[in-house]
Amino acid sequence: MNMKKIGSYRWVICALLFFATTINYLDRAVISLVKEYLDVEFKWTNADYATVTIAFQAAYAFFMIFAGRLIDWLGTKKGYALALIGWSIAAMSHFFIRTNLGFIFARIGLGATESGNFPAAIKTVSQWFPKKERAFATGIFNAGTNVGAIIAPLSVPFIAVAYGWRAAFLIIGSLGFIWLIFWFIYYEIPKKQKRLSTEEFELIHSDLDEKNDISEDAKKPGWLVLLKFKQTWAFAVGKLLTDGVWWFYLFWLPAFLNEQYGLEKTQLSFPTAVVFIIATFGSVYGGWLPMKFISSGMPIFQARKRALLIYAVCALPVIISQFAGSINMWLAVLMIGLAASAHQAWSANLFTTVSDMFPKITVASITGIGGMAGGVGGMVVTYAAGQLFDHYKALGHIQTGYYLVFFYCGLAYLVAWVIMHFLVPKMERVVLK
Repeated sequence: MNMKKIGSYRWVICALLFFATTINYLDRAVISLVKEYLDVEFKWTNADYATVTIAFQAAYAFFMIFAGRLIDWLGTKKGYALALIGWSIAAMSHFFIRTNLGFIFARIGLGATESGNFPAAIKTVSQWFPKKERAFATGIFNAGTNVGAIIAPLSVPFIAVAYGWRAAFLIIGSLGFIWLIFWFIYYEIPKKQKRLSTEEFELIHSDLDEKNDISEDAKKPGWLVLLKFKQTWAFAVGKLLTDGVWWFYLFWLPAFLNEQYGLEKTQLSFPTAVVFIIATFGSVYGGWLPMKFISSGMPIFQARKRALLIYAVCALPVIISQFAGSINMWLAVLMIGLAASAHQAWSANLFTTVSDMFPKITVASITGIGGMAGGVGGMVVTYAAGQLFDHYKALGHIQTGYYLVFFYCGLAYLVAWVIMHFLVPKMERVVLK
């Protein structure tokens, strides 16, 4: 197949999704890197920080299900733009906060608006890529979560030192408006995109099992209809049990490095960035591997499940990362990086199971349902972490609290994989009438 003849405009769209996701994670990661300033100014304990973080996660979880429906209703072009405008304003609003309650409201606003990113991005991938390329495309745009988490520690601490923590929220939050310019210039759905060749359009729509899907212009099925399918619950369980792990790495890694190794301010930058640099490789490779399996003739569902199992196993070593870190901090950093990489590979494939199993008309809604479940899982992990860390810190053994959380982080994926396997052994495609 001649790629020059077919064209590659779909990868331009993937690049737009990548940069939007990078900005999304930049905005949410700022708080973890200015935590030491906030601890002093607002007199926070670990439990207080957990409460503020949970406010974000609760809003993210609650609004995720509505964001998915909104994206399906408005379409990806308008829906994605609306979400990004909303979360950029919410991120910048942190500049004006003077009270604990104000911080909670700002995080609620950020969580509510950021919930639109993944439903919009996953729906866009389902519209712009054939099945065999979707996990790879998802892995590429999902790598933006890592790049955002890399750029944050390499920029936010230095902005905070030079201009104060408020400026960090304001400057980082304003980046989304630059992305909007490119979105409106280059994005349109395939059937309306004049830059798209006929050959590439045909490749995008080449999956035979999607030929009989109901039209995207048809009436959208309600949540109660979607909740009747085991496929919905399989995706939701996968998100519920594993999303909290990523939240933990994102919001608690700088605190862990501070508590365990005494790193402060700009000292946190490089080790934190290394973890997410490693995770970037997992995101991209995680999407490539099932594409390789499919190209070799393996059925799509089998390729997806085998890849998910491999990544679940790769997450296990994080259980002993603290013991390794007692020898050398960098051993712990590398093992957490491997686990974060495994999560991103897992996540790229888990997201792709939605378009594997559901018609495009429902992709954003199903992603929203799963995202809500993931948000709930994230809240549970965050709350438990805050309570455990304060409890064991008072006893002089905070390391025990971190060990318990890392134990969960290592085991969660295998548990999720087993449950998903029993719910949907062959990931059959849902047929809507």
